[in-house]
Formats: sequence, structure tokens, C-alpha cells
Amino acid sequence: MMLNAQGVESGYGPSQVLFGVDMKIAAGQVVTLLGRNGMGKTTLLRTLFGQLGLRAGSVQLDGADISGWASDRIARAGLAIVPEGRQCFPNLTVREHLTAFADVRNGKTAHAWNADRVCELFPRLGERARNMGNQLSGGEQQMLAIGRALVTNPKLLILDEATEGLAPRVREEIWQCLARLRETGQTILVIDKYVERLLALADHHVILERGKVVWEGNSTQLDGDRSLWTRYLGV
Repeated sequence: MMLNAQGVESGYGPSQVLFGVDMKIAAGQVVTLLGRNGMGKTTLLRTLFGQLGLRAGSVQLDGADISGWASDRIARAGLAIVPEGRQCFPNLTVREHLTAFADVRNGKTAHAWNADRVCELFPRLGERARNMGNQLSGGEQQMLAIGRALVTNPKLLILDEATEGLAPRVREEIWQCLARLRETGQTILVIDKYVERLLALADHHVILERGKVVWEGNSTQLDGDRSLWTRYLGV
């Protein structure tokens, strides 16, 4: 099991947000985390990444118990996140983004990601290699954020709001990118609101409601019960 979170509880100050969340992701699997805004999705990601402390429960990454680890140690262990809002560095060029963070954190990677390979995946980044992070469009910044995560060669890649705020053409490019990553065997956890596209991409889906897992299952099950969409996803 690449990720095994059991009984996770966390929150902010006196406010508890997550209540006994369980989630498992097998190696090579693509899993989605679904739910309306404010239901605890980003809080769970922050907890997995060590940005919020665990109040209860445990988190294992590729068999190692990372509960209580600092975020930088968790990143070096093989967890990479494409954060909501992209968070590209304004004073680094595209090329610098793709070289400064390069590492091999997954020893099982057959063909390591590097700057050149990322630019093959996203040709636009190659064209903009000398541009600073703040000189890119929103879509280009999202491509760069994905590339920055990929060059760490992570065991688990997490995308928070993978296509939020992007033009339809750019969204399509991101979906195609994720499909290609799946074909390479990359383990992925993705948050996004476009459920129809996630059905074709993912193996397993987890729905959060008020900090609790209220449903999980495969794409066939989620597609076949549209009442879940109305009840929990607002679709």
C-alpha cells in the first residue's frame, strides 16, 4: 500500500475538521478525493503532508510511518503536491524551477523525470524556459507546478484542484497529462470538481462530507449512482 491513512483526526486550533478519516492508495493507483468546498479535502492533504499535526490516527507512506514527521522530511520520503493556487516562485525561471528541485525519491522509477522530459510533456514550458514564474499564464503556472513535482520523482503525486480556473483548452491538456502519468504507473491522488473526467481517469473515489468519509468505490459504482452526485458533490 503506497498510502495508508487510518483514523486521521486534525483541525485548526480548537476547531476539529477531520473525524476518523481512513484512506488507502495502492501503488500505481489513481484515487480521487471528492466533496463540496469546506468538507475537509485540503485539510486532509495538509495533514498528510505534515503541515497540520495529527490529533489521532496514523499515516504510512510506502510502509514507513510518517505520522508526526516534518513536511520537508515527508517530501524527501516521496510525497509531492501540486498545491491549489500553483505557488510558483516569481523570481525563478521555468528552467530553474525544473532543476532546483530535481531528485529521485522513488527508487522504483524506471525513467526518471528531469527538466527535458517535463518539457516534452508540456512543450509550452520549453518555449518559456527563460521566463520567470510570475511571467506565466495561469495554465502555464499549473503545468510548471506539475513539472516541479514530477522532477522530484515522487512515490505519490497529489494534485489539489488540478484544473481549477483554467481555460477549457488548458484543462484538456492537464487531463491528457494525468492520463499519460497513469500509463507510466505513477501513483496519484487528485482533487477536482469535474467528476465526469475523473470517472475515466481514476480507479477509486473517496467522498468527504463534514470531515468524514461517507462513501468510497470505483468509477462504475460512482457513475451508476447519480444520487451521490446530488447529495455530496452538488453536481
